[in-house]
Formats: sequence, C-alpha cells, structure tokens
Amino acid sequence: MSKPVARPEIFSVAAYVGGESKLAGFEKPLKLSSNEGAFGPPPGALRAIAEAAANMHRYPDGGAAKLRQALGKKFGLDPERIVCGNGSDEILTLLIQSYGGPGTELIMSEHGFSIYEISGKLAGCTVLKAAEKDLTTDVDAILALVSPATRMVFIANPNNPTGTMLGQGEMERLRNILPKHVLLVLDAAYSEYVERADYDAGVKLVDAGENTVMTRTFSKIFGMGGARLGWGYAPPAIIDVLNRVRPPFPVNNFAAAAGIAALEEPGWLEMSRAHNSTERRRLTERLTQAGLKVIPSEANFILVDFSTVERASAADAHLRKHGIIVRQVKSYGLPHCLRITIGTVEECNLVAELLSDFSHG
Repeated sequence: MSKPVARPEIFSVAAYVGGESKLAGFEKPLKLSSNEGAFGPPPGALRAIAEAAANMHRYPDGGAAKLRQALGKKFGLDPERIVCGNGSDEILTLLIQSYGGPGTELIMSEHGFSIYEISGKLAGCTVLKAAEKDLTTDVDAILALVSPATRMVFIANPNNPTGTMLGQGEMERLRNILPKHVLLVLDAAYSEYVERADYDAGVKLVDAGENTVMTRTFSKIFGMGGARLGWGYAPPAIIDVLNRVRPPFPVNNFAAAAGIAALEEPGWLEMSRAHNSTERRRLTERLTQAGLKVIPSEANFILVDFSTVERASAADAHLRKHGIIVRQVKSYGLPHCLRITIGTVEECNLVAELLSDFSHG
C-alpha cells in the first residue's frame, strides 16, 4: 500500500447531512428543517452559560454528576442509572460500538433515524430495515427479521422523520417477544411533545429488565441543539459499559450548566408542549383543507406527502422562493415528502399560506 487505507465499512455509508440553514438571497431565512425548539433555549440556560464562562479553564466533571442529579430529580429517575453525552447521538453510537460489531445484526424500521444505520455500518454491523405499516413502526415486521445474529433493535418513538409512534402495548409486546440478549434501544428525542395516554418514553421497559435503554435529548423541546447535550437511562450493567467506553469529558461545562438551568425553568415544558400541540393541529388542518396529505404526528414536526417527487420538489422550491427552508427526506426513502418543523405561530401561518397557494396554484 502506498498510502493509509481506511476500513471498507467507512465507505459503505454516506455522511450524515443535517437540515440546511442557509438560502441564497436571504440573510436570515426561516429555518424549519431541523426540528429545533420553536422558542430557542430557556432564558435561564443562557444565563447559566454566561456564568460558566469564568471557569472555562477548568475541565468538566466527566460523569456530569450535577446534571445527572438534576435529570433524576426532574423525571423521577435514579441518577446512577443515567449517562450523559455529546448529544444523544453519541450515546446511540457508543451502544452500537459496545454491543454490535462484525457478525452482528442491527434492526431498525424502514424510515427510522439515519444515525442508526450510519453508526451500525461503521461498527461493522449488518443493518436490517423492517417494513413499516402506514409509515409506522411494525412490531411484527421487526420480529420477522430477528435471527441468531441479532444483537440490537433501534426504535425512535415518536419516529423521525414520520412523526408516528407506537403505544405502550406494542412496545411491551416487542420487548416480551425479543430474545432477552437482544438490546432494545428506545430513542425518545421527541417524547416531551407526546400527549397520548398510551405512551411511555421508555422508563417502564428499562425498569422492567436488563435489556432496554432509553435515550433523550436537550436539542428539541429545550432548544439546545447547538449545545450538543443528550442522556440515556439504562440498567446498571449497561451504564457501566457506557461509562467505560465514553470519552473522558463528553459534556462540556457550558452544556452541563445550561442543561441544569433548562430543567429548572418554570413552566417551560408545559408552555412548549401546549404551543406545539396547538400549532401542529392548526397547521395540519389548514394543509389538509388545502388538499395536502399530512401524516399524523406526535412530534414537533409534520410530514407532508405530495404524492410525487416532482410535486414535492416544486413545493420545496416555492417555499424557498419565500425564504423558508424545510427538510427534503429523500435520504429516508421518502422523496415525495417534505418534513416541516413546527415553529412560532407566525411561522406556521406563513407556511400554511404559502402551501395553500401552491396547492391551489
């Protein structure tokens, strides 16, 4: 060899591409492409970051003890069973590196979050995708793919980019039938937006055994995507594994301080959830009245089905012409759809008006 050669798995995946934020001709385009919180970060989080600046020369606590204590208090969990990371993506990747590898299989849903496939293939896993039913994770399709090589099943609930979810009954059925050595990972990044009574983010299944992990994030309802802060709740043995493989300092001082403050912000979760539910319903109703097909969503975005690739591209171009960026989801196997983040009242009204004009044009 005349030069260093990377492992072949590296070239089996395309690099992850996040939602666009720049649009030619617009200094400040309206970004509705990344499912970011409608109101930005809580005021307390901003103050906490400013105060943390004075100690920038100090290394952070690698175990994020104060943040884990705050999370435990907020959600009624044992802090010793919580691990924090540089976004929940890092925790998902560490789980795959720890429990997957060459000769193992990772199962995900057909239109599941792409990081599962990317991280799985990079770790040498064979990634299998289970067909969905009405753009919703199908438990029976997942179970049909289970083989002696299966080591992990990843489910985003609610799912990104579809916004659909499984109720607790189906999640329990899946866990009960999966072999006990198969790790079930519940990615609950959008859990705070769900209002359905038959939903649990994953706590009950984690507490019920030794083979389930729940991951969460500060990037959505807490408006801290730029801080890269996520966390996981798991059985003690899995927490031990994650603490062995995580970087020495996965969470920086600023993110930790902001996270603690965000959890303490009075009424933030309730206000954000209520706004999202109202505006998601209003936007869905207005687009449906305009003749567009909107997939029922439990998250802070909606998926709009334009039937054809050409029509979806034309709708995207129409929005861009007016300075609005939404998410094309071709990479998720849905080239005929657009994913639209629920923004402020004004932003949702503008999207509704423009797409109504497009639909009737």
